[in-house]
Amino acid sequence: VVEAYKQGLSPAVGYELNPWLLCLSNYRAWKAGYRGKVSFLKKDLWKVNLSDCYNVIMFLAPSVKPPLATKLLAELPDEARVVAGRFPFPSWTPTSTLGQGLEQVWAYDMKEVRRAAQR
Repeated sequence: VVEAYKQGLSPAVGYELNPWLLCLSNYRAWKAGYRGKVSFLKKDLWKVNLSDCYNVIMFLAPSVKPPLATKLLAELPDEARVVAGRFPFPSWTPTSTLGQGLEQVWAYDMKEVRRAAQR
């Protein structure tokens, strides 16, 4: 979330249910000088409406990706970009990739994901 903000994405908001990870995220943002510029909210990602999000960054286990893909397809606008770290979305073709191994990320443009799904 902090890196997204540094790259000019605002608002920069993270959702986390684990109170320890939430506290750690807020601490790291404060320590980096970004307190009040980024937000970490204790919310369930499955219950958050993402329809007004245009940049979504995910670091989740592979088992979560298929149901998450369904949620993102239903809620995100065509102009949205999804970036997945560590594990790609198995049924989506990335628009671009960056890095190698554990540092690899996959970027998906929702308009392209929807176009491929319709074929």
